[in-house]
Amino acid sequence: MDETSDEPPTSAVLLDNCHFSQVIFNNVDKFYVPGGDITCYYTLTQNIVPRGKDWVGIFRVGWKTTREYYTFMWAPLPSDARSDTAVQQQIQFKAYYLPKDDEYYQFCYVDQDGVVRGASVPFQFRAETEDDILVVTTQGEVEEVELQNKNLRKENEELKANCASLEKQNINLEKELNKMQELQNSLESLRSNTEKLELELNSLKKENKQLKELDDCREAELHQLKEQIQNVTSDKERLETRLKTALDHMDQLQSQVLNYEKEVENLSLMDRDKTEQLESLKEENRQLRAIGTQQKRREDELLRHLAQAEEVSSFSVASQAQAPIPSPEVGRFLFGNPYCAAGAKLGAGAADLVSIRKCPTCDEVFPEDSETSQYEAPVQSHVLKCPVCSEIFEKSNKQVFDDHVFCHGLE
Repeated sequence: MDETSDEPPTSAVLLDNCHFSQVIFNNVDKFYVPGGDITCYYTLTQNIVPRGKDWVGIFRVGWKTTREYYTFMWAPLPSDARSDTAVQQQIQFKAYYLPKDDEYYQFCYVDQDGVVRGASVPFQFRAETEDDILVVTTQGEVEEVELQNKNLRKENEELKANCASLEKQNINLEKELNKMQELQNSLESLRSNTEKLELELNSLKKENKQLKELDDCREAELHQLKEQIQNVTSDKERLETRLKTALDHMDQLQSQVLNYEKEVENLSLMDRDKTEQLESLKEENRQLRAIGTQQKRREDELLRHLAQAEEVSSFSVASQAQAPIPSPEVGRFLFGNPYCAAGAKLGAGAADLVSIRKCPTCDEVFPEDSETSQYEAPVQSHVLKCPVCSEIFEKSNKQVFDDHVFCHGLE
């Protein structure tokens, strides 16, 4: 076997599919003496392109695939890589890896795809015997043998030329055969496609017939649909008219709703104003009731003082000299100032008090000969005077006085 650990590329290609004419083995002996190295001579024709994984193997005659090699050597790449000329190569097999039996073997050139590109004539590994030695006894026989050798060499050259021509013809025939095979395949494909197209054509004819029948049905349905569309269109127009009328009515209703909303809003504002006025009137009514109650009490007291004033008539001049109390402005309130009447009555009571020289609040009595200022100072200490309208209020009615001043602030 080979010294290298790499296995050569092989394939299961059968012998019939190999090309033996692309590599020619030269000077192959009929037998080789065992125990010695042998040199294999071969020629690479212009029909092969050598590659790095090509190899030359020794096969036992009768082999079927390239996996049945006995030993091999890697084929060296030629120094001249031109493919238009033949290249002479040689490989030496070491004696250690050669067969030891006397079976017939042959050299085979295998490319890196595992395809055989050339094979030699068979040979054996055995010693030389007497049967293989040619003994020449006469000169005439020698000349005759030389003539035969010359003729054989001539025939050999002619055979080589014929072989080269046949190789070219074989290559051309292989190309034509490949073309014919391609054409045959194309023809088979076209036939298959034609059959498929015929089947599709028949199917299309059936479909066309069915489509025609469906087309007739579709036309009848289309006619019905057109009539339905006309009816739907007329219904649509009527509905659009009704919709337009409804929209107009809706616009009117919306306008009325807006008017109603405005009226409701105005009524709400009026209601709020009325409510505020009612609350104001309630407050004024409450104040008037309180003032009325106070005035009733004051009137009773004034009537009592008037009765006393009739007994003391000597002080009438002093009561006339009393300055009149300015009357407050009337008309600034919704129903008039509720304190005007009370102020007037209070002023009249004050005049009466001056005439009898007695304080109407604390019932303090002053001498008849006392000055008016001495009498007025205690009386004024029991009353409150409005800083705006100068209206007089009793000091005990401070809340009424504050409300009166506050009303001036609202004006």
